[in-house]
Amino acid sequence: MDMWRLRQQLVRCGYECSIFRYQIWGKPPASIADRLHGYVENMDAPVVHFVGHSFGGIVLLHLFDQFPFSSNGRIVLLGSPVNGSVVGRRLCRLPITRWTLGKTTQQGILGDVPAWRGWQDIGIIAGTLPIGAGLVAGGPTAPHDGTVSVDETRLKGATDLITLPVSHTGMLLSTRVATQVVTFLRSGKFGDVVGTPLLDTGVA
Repeated sequence: MDMWRLRQQLVRCGYECSIFRYQIWGKPPASIADRLHGYVENMDAPVVHFVGHSFGGIVLLHLFDQFPFSSNGRIVLLGSPVNGSVVGRRLCRLPITRWTLGKTTQQGILGDVPAWRGWQDIGIIAGTLPIGAGLVAGGPTAPHDGTVSVDETRLKGATDLITLPVSHTGMLLSTRVATQVVTFLRSGKFGDVVGTPLLDTGVA
């Protein structure tokens, strides 16, 4: 799902945002990460933060595994199945649905994702509203966001983790999620730790 809504809210908070686009059918996450590295290298900015949703978070782990650089920024993963996806494994078993996963299975949603070695602050946001396409394949173990379980998002060495009552795709539209992204990018922690309002925190 496009991140235009989240991008809009981050721009309102003073961030200059770029969206890196890729196709999951074309290349495995390690190759996408190599492309992303070239994309970032062309940025003229002293600080670069990263926000990755779902499979995008796995791409970011590959990025820092291949290029353990420090951009003096922070990272937020949104509903990323860094421990592998039960829904993905079920879809992979059947030829009729396996094609939908593209190259995401190669050190990706089936597991074997590069370990996080603590290069920078990294925060995890997981959803607990069980509504999503993953339910068609039986759904993950509760609590989950309809596609990815909270346990599947837990990253060893992560700086912080927060759960919010949002679905897997709904987290990209949620003002509460955007507020927590900004909170983490500014402070390295989730929660009410910033003294001034970040966004209009009404229900998204």
